[in-house]
This record gives sequence, C-alpha cells and structure tokens, in this order.
Amino acid sequence: MAKPSAKSKPIPDLLESLFGRTKAITSNKCVPPPTGCGKDITGFKDGLSRQEYTISGLCQQCQDSIFG
Repeated sequence: MAKPSAKSKPIPDLLESLFGRTKAITSNKCVPPPTGCGKDITGFKDGLSRQEYTISGLCQQCQDSIFG
C-alpha cells in the first residue's frame, strides 16, 4: 500500500474532495474517472512513476496517457 505524499493540510483536503486521491492511493487504486481509470494498481515502470503515483494517484497507464 502506498502512502500519499505530504502536502500542506488544505491541499490534501481539496485533492480528496475533487479526485478522491487519498482514498485511491491508500486503497492501491488509480483515482476514479474522469481523471484516472479507478483500476487496481498493478505496477510501475520505474521509481519516478511510483513517486508520481504518491503525488497524483494516477496509475502507470493513466500517467502515460496524460504525460506522454
């Protein structure tokens, strides 16, 4: 189970209300649609992608589609 990256208190509250970020990360899932896919996390291609997941809550496939 991943742990969301630390942020100033108002930021996680906003991200949770808009995207369900904290719940997704602690449940080992991608953030739900329309931002992410809501699927279970199956792995990452490198450490940087894993770190990005703790920031955004996006799985590898969604990171690839958003960031290229």
